Amino acid sequence: MGRYATGVARFYITTPIYYVNDAPHVGHAYATVNADALARWHRLIGDDVFFLTGTDEHGAKVAEAAAERGVAPAEWTDITSERFRGAWRGLEVSNDDFIRTTEARHHATVQEFLQRIYDNGFIELGTYRGLYCVSCEDYYTEEQLVDGKCPVHGRPVIEMQEDNYFFKLSAFEQRLIEWYESAPDAVRPAGKRNEALSFIRGGLRDISITRTSLDWGVPVPWDERHVFYVWYDALINYLTAIGYGHDEERFEEWWPAVHHLIGKEILRFHCVWWPAMCMAAGIDPPAHVFVHGWLLVGGQKLSKSMVAARAEEGEGLAKLTEIAPELLTSDFGVDAVRYHLLRDTPLGTDGDFSYESIVARYNSDLANNLGNLVSRVATVVGSKCGGIGPAPDADSPLRPAAEEACKSASDAWERFAPHEALEATWRLIGAANAHLEATEPWKAEPGPAVDAVLGSALEALRIVTLLITPAMPETAEAIWARIGLSGSPGGERLPDAAAWGGYPGGLAVEKGAPLFPRRKP
Repeated sequence: MGRYATGVARFYITTPIYYVNDAPHVGHAYATVNADALARWHRLIGDDVFFLTGTDEHGAKVAEAAAERGVAPAEWTDITSERFRGAWRGLEVSNDDFIRTTEARHHATVQEFLQRIYDNGFIELGTYRGLYCVSCEDYYTEEQLVDGKCPVHGRPVIEMQEDNYFFKLSAFEQRLIEWYESAPDAVRPAGKRNEALSFIRGGLRDISITRTSLDWGVPVPWDERHVFYVWYDALINYLTAIGYGHDEERFEEWWPAVHHLIGKEILRFHCVWWPAMCMAAGIDPPAHVFVHGWLLVGGQKLSKSMVAARAEEGEGLAKLTEIAPELLTSDFGVDAVRYHLLRDTPLGTDGDFSYESIVARYNSDLANNLGNLVSRVATVVGSKCGGIGPAPDADSPLRPAAEEACKSASDAWERFAPHEALEATWRLIGAANAHLEATEPWKAEPGPAVDAVLGSALEALRIVTLLITPAMPETAEAIWARIGLSGSPGGERLPDAAAWGGYPGGLAVEKGAPLFPRRKP
């Protein structure tokens, strides 16, 4: 992570840019919400954060889709890109920039970056023959096909031949191996690092980076007959957003702090091609690439009630790509969906996504634990303390649990493990609920003993609210206000703000409606 001279760290987090021919779905939301939560955590600890997402808008598929609709590609991408902006607004995603690869700033950066690679002697003209999948915008060998079809989309490939410019990837085989050996944490998890390294050690071929068969792309500056292949254009978005080629000071400040969050299906592009391209242009490879797994649809209730595209009940399980985020948020609320995405599938592994698992997590963690704690504390403060929250004792039995939760959550967020951070936070919620059960302040007479129990519970809630802010920003704001605190939990700075004893007492506590009413299974 880059640091200022003052010691303040920079944190530059990116999602993949999403292809505009897709509709935003839960798989996209999984990556974007995780990136958003990581960005929010780093803001909470006082880092200078830059969070980038956006859309990938060039290539044959986009041109074909636009032609089918009788519109220009630029008009089609204006429409389709906005779907992603809207989806992320609906999920409270706090990106600092939204990049579109059709923007003039991006065209300029792509041409500058690849011109440097060309000038450095790592791009040359050749003839490409290969088996091409239009859906992937990628070539495959015969060995990679499954029953003669694309291994990703299951559709027939087409044989293509055209004059292309090639990037001399083969020239970077040894340099990439040396980079992986010198930077063992540059790609995580370790299994994905090993996968990329194995691919490199298996031998690298030069790769085609331009096309003459279409014109919907970034023109090649040294040969106007060609446009750059969509994948090379797309990867460079990470540089465009931080000023590469026109604001070198900004680029040099932010590039060492980059963290790419990507899906495992694009590992080869980001963990082999992209670092080699950076080397060829004379800049460092990305500091960190974290590879997440896939959400796999299971359960029995992802049917017409949740997926509008399905024509009949009982048609079978829904495809992940048919599940729009807004279908879930309209049913469960934004923060419940964000919590499920962050809590149930650890980054780096595949996870099962089902209606049943959302309901189970909602009822157990949100309704029974967090929601119950907030409601119970506010109710008893109202009946025993006249609605005014007491201050916590310094030697409260909940203090060690709070300190452990803060330490464990902080460590987990730093390791890109939001699920562990939330587990640690819910251990504190459990400890607070257990303390109330053990002391039963609702049965006691008002007095110092009841004040001590409720003051401790309010302080635990204050700390919980801080810790859930990256995952559940709206809920955090609601709890913060209900326990009488002013300002915003997102405006606090950890670790100091989470030190035990921060709840001042003497504040009006509001019960309010249940935060998470129980759901039927």
